[in-house]
Amino acid sequence: MEDAERRAPEDVPLGPAGPSPQSPLRGARSLLALGAVGLLVAGCASMPDRGEIRRVEASQGVDSQVRVFGVPPSDKASPAEIVDGFLEAMTSDDPQLTTARKYLTEDAAKNWKPSSAVTVLSAGLDRVPVQGEKDPDGPRWKVTGKKLATVDERSAYQPETGGGRYEEYLQLVQVNKQWRIATPPSSLVLSESDFQRIYKPVNKYYFAGNTLVADPVYVRQRSDPDSRMDPTTLTVQSLLAGPSKWLGPVASTAFPTGAELREGTKSLAYDGQNTLRVPLNTVAENVAQPQCQKMATQLLYTVRDLTASRLDRVELLRSDGKSSLCWVTASGAAVLANRPSAPQHQYYVDKDYRLVRMVLNAGADEQQQDKPEPAPGPLGTVSGFKVGSAAVTYDEKRAAVVSEDGHGLYVVTLTTAGQMPQPLLTSKAGKLTAPSWDARGDLWIADQDPQGQGLWRVPGGTGTPQKVDVAGLDGARISGLKTSSDGVRIALLVERDGGRKNLYIGRIERPEDKGDPAKVSVRELRPAAPQMAEVTAMSWAPRGRLLVVGRESGGVDQARYMLADGSMVAASLPGATGLTAIAASEDEAKPVVASSSEDGIVWLPPGAQWRTAAAGGRAPVYPG
Repeated sequence: MEDAERRAPEDVPLGPAGPSPQSPLRGARSLLALGAVGLLVAGCASMPDRGEIRRVEASQGVDSQVRVFGVPPSDKASPAEIVDGFLEAMTSDDPQLTTARKYLTEDAAKNWKPSSAVTVLSAGLDRVPVQGEKDPDGPRWKVTGKKLATVDERSAYQPETGGGRYEEYLQLVQVNKQWRIATPPSSLVLSESDFQRIYKPVNKYYFAGNTLVADPVYVRQRSDPDSRMDPTTLTVQSLLAGPSKWLGPVASTAFPTGAELREGTKSLAYDGQNTLRVPLNTVAENVAQPQCQKMATQLLYTVRDLTASRLDRVELLRSDGKSSLCWVTASGAAVLANRPSAPQHQYYVDKDYRLVRMVLNAGADEQQQDKPEPAPGPLGTVSGFKVGSAAVTYDEKRAAVVSEDGHGLYVVTLTTAGQMPQPLLTSKAGKLTAPSWDARGDLWIADQDPQGQGLWRVPGGTGTPQKVDVAGLDGARISGLKTSSDGVRIALLVERDGGRKNLYIGRIERPEDKGDPAKVSVRELRPAAPQMAEVTAMSWAPRGRLLVVGRESGGVDQARYMLADGSMVAASLPGATGLTAIAASEDEAKPVVASSSEDGIVWLPPGAQWRTAAAGGRAPVYPG
């Protein structure tokens, strides 16, 4: 969007207005979208003061570029109008939520910390007046809704499980003959649509071992109402506060305890050389250069994910805001981040049950594409072995394959010829899922044998398989899995009674990293696609996201990018019906590859439509 468009007038009020005899609307929002010719008006439902339950609707369809501002209470506002006006003003963009505070008593306005946490509701709020126990005549309003998620003090999104209900009470009192709220909500309460308008997802980055790992959080799209920091500064402040509670047990930060932004820092900006300079307090001034460069690496990846602007360099400054602590370039940060290299090939199982590989070139037409070739090594020379599914290490030197009947797991070399080895793991009465490698070289697979189902890990891909304890599985069956490249998260397709599959993310805890001989385990399963009634396929995607194939209740199959915290990202793939498996690379330049029930192996070049890569194939994978 051009700068001129960005400066278009967009600040318009919202708030309670007089009731219309033809309409139940009491409040209205006047919204001015950027580039629009006229005003769009969206209403909030009537809030009568006679006692029946009414709904405060969300601001449906409000564009994220629109800014809305609250209207202060009128002098003769009724208790119902005070409650309605306050609930509307909570969704506004005015600094420090000044207008919302005008609906509160002086003490309540002073002590209210709306940015400490956010409660996200699936729709609007129901509110109804109730009698107070101590003051039966004093106006007291019960506010309820269906809780979708919460965002905690570290900005981490946590989906609500089990259809939780939100419920709080607003007590009103008279101040100078005007009604005010004495007990505001303990957190900011927003509908899903308002939350998506006001907040945006970003990744913070921390180290798990020697590898950088994404930690998804949400920050306000504009200045924070409490700190008045801009989104970049808010994200950096959140990075300095440490990883989210969920990721914390397996991730660490290079920043020393107590490191913060220099006091008074409200904004961070790039200079003409695409360099971001970040002033820190005195706590960070005594770190060694290697540690300082890891700190700068965390910042570079975090801020680069936040903006589309090019970022070539991050420099950390001392508390004087001028002298340099250290700096790191994008290329230097890439070395410290220790991320997997870009894959050379895509792999799939062809119609003859052979593992084959190919190189898809988005710039070439179908006739110019390289033809798929058999994977090298024993899989390409030993006759009679049928592959059902496969996974390839990130360096593309080894492959783990499951036999076509699903009973045996084999690890073979892709660099030299030879005979097929003995199976590392055998399922007696069930089938093995497709395997998955992490960047540490460990191999993961699940056995669906009803008598011995569970998750298994093969250390280094060569050791004795170890059964992995998965907390919270509660007897459900793992029907698919994919480990993240950083080795600290695993996506599990979990099948319960009835055959419906849902997607969960678990945290991989490795006590051996801390000198503990205990086995590796998976902890704190959380729903990764709670909006979908069923998930049929998934893959890890760039920047710690998931690419998920599934359907919403009553809907059709679709493929969507989702954050690993379970919140939905708007981007979806066109024409995704009929996909049975999907594969994405951590490298954003690589196309998405999928298997279609009608067309075989298909792929999606950036900005184009699906193309057929090979007829009759299935089980596509990228290394990992």
